[in-house]
Amino acid sequence: MRGKPTIAITSGEPAGIGPDLCAALARRDNSARLVLLGDRELLVGRARATGVPLVLRDYAPDNAALPDIIEVLHLPLAAAVAAGRLDRANARYVLSLLDRAIDGCQSGEFAAVVTAPVHKGIINEAGIAFSGHTEYFAQRTQTARVLMMLCGGGMRVALATTHMPLAQVAAAITRPDLTACLRILRTDLQRKFGIAEPRIIVAGLNPHAGEGGHMGREEIDTIQPVCDALRGVGWRIDGPLPADTLFVPERLKNCDAVLAMYHDQGLPVLKYASFGQGVNITLGLPLLRTSVDHGTALDLAGSGRADAGSLFAAVDMATALAAGATAR
Repeated sequence: MRGKPTIAITSGEPAGIGPDLCAALARRDNSARLVLLGDRELLVGRARATGVPLVLRDYAPDNAALPDIIEVLHLPLAAAVAAGRLDRANARYVLSLLDRAIDGCQSGEFAAVVTAPVHKGIINEAGIAFSGHTEYFAQRTQTARVLMMLCGGGMRVALATTHMPLAQVAAAITRPDLTACLRILRTDLQRKFGIAEPRIIVAGLNPHAGEGGHMGREEIDTIQPVCDALRGVGWRIDGPLPADTLFVPERLKNCDAVLAMYHDQGLPVLKYASFGQGVNITLGLPLLRTSVDHGTALDLAGSGRADAGSLFAAVDMATALAAGATAR
């Protein structure tokens, strides 16, 4: 295990499937040193409930990494947990997992962090404003602008806007913001994925990309000028294109990433192609963060029926990106 990256894995909402997925890592060979962040007894108990032979070693930064051994950084629950039953008392516990992982990544203790799903609603019910992992990581690292990108089904799809009501999307797409999104996307495709000259497709906002202004002017007033300006300095950008026809094999085979304008424009296509195997990556951060492509699935917690494929893919992606960053 010498030279293998150390990956922090936050176990997420304790009443959801996050602890189940983390325990399932014991079923496979892992090419990184894995450190689970969460309550030790919760993880052991969920492994027992789901029939996983999980053996944990207490984590210390100076431990020698051992093959087939998963470590746990114990952070205690605030209240006892029943699988499938949310409790706002544990909201700050959930955020403490993220805080510890972020601190460890920023100090160099961890090479990357992989996040299991959290439940936004219960965190907000506890009186803590929380719109999602992406925004929280940006705030905690004091990063002015980040970008959500999902990978799966042979696609990389980034989002110009993320967790906001559809009624607010058009106003949020401005020339400066769209330019910033594309700069982050291109830079991280180069630095993290090793793509020298990324080829990016930009979706339009409106049906038929506005139909020449008859179905909206956002393409004419905002999206097209940004694409033209970046093409003018040598970027490989196609668009804006109608979202209902850009996700076809003929276009995607000549594309390294798609920039969709809003959450439900780009992600249904990708998740249809890859659900259970997709990976969420936050671009623009001063650290590596990947995540599963699904939610807490409270109804599956503790049942042994949760599919860990997305977590496995997220761990593998984090390991590959961390190894690539070290090599470069």
